[in-house]
Amino acid sequence: MKVYEFNGLPNPARVRIALAEKGLTEKVEFISVDVPNGEHRQPEFLAKNPLGAVPVLELEDGTTISECTAITEYLDHITGEITLTGRTPKERATIHMMQRRAESGLLDAGTTYFHHATPGLGPDLETYQCAEWGQHQRQKAVSGMHYFNEVLAKQDYLAGEQFSMADITAFAGLAFADFAKIDIPVECGHLQAWRERVSQRPSISG
Repeated sequence: MKVYEFNGLPNPARVRIALAEKGLTEKVEFISVDVPNGEHRQPEFLAKNPLGAVPVLELEDGTTISECTAITEYLDHITGEITLTGRTPKERATIHMMQRRAESGLLDAGTTYFHHATPGLGPDLETYQCAEWGQHQRQKAVSGMHYFNEVLAKQDYLAGEQFSMADITAFAGLAFADFAKIDIPVECGHLQAWRERVSQRPSISG
């Protein structure tokens, strides 16, 4: 398998965590795509993902899979034991629900703020910006932090009592929030404690 990525971006980080959780890191060849210089918009990469986003998983038969949720689903099912995406219908539904909330209300909101309300990746790549929309998304990210703090006041992880794909997304979202200078509100102690606990997992700390 090959993973096309740019190390340091939040979505490639999500796939790296999933790979480590599944013990698959050593079975993957990582290929760097020079996102800051626009390599992800070149025809060769667009043939692998028409949306021009990293990461992309390429299988041995040439099949390419983009979108972190889809990649994680694939990785979670090729090792035999399902650990990240749920085993029962209820688990699967809950994990996917919370994963989407983490993606929309934290990770995507933070990245939209970065791309629209800051210089982002520079004028060559940020060809359209709406600062007002970016600021709105920043507030959405902060609201998301409050929401997840309430969730984590009642349970150990976002989708229940087991670490899952939803936690990976939220952890990556908070890491990008740090980069974008969106602080976790001081009153969100449960979220901060969860983050510190999750950061000790070998898939992240290693």
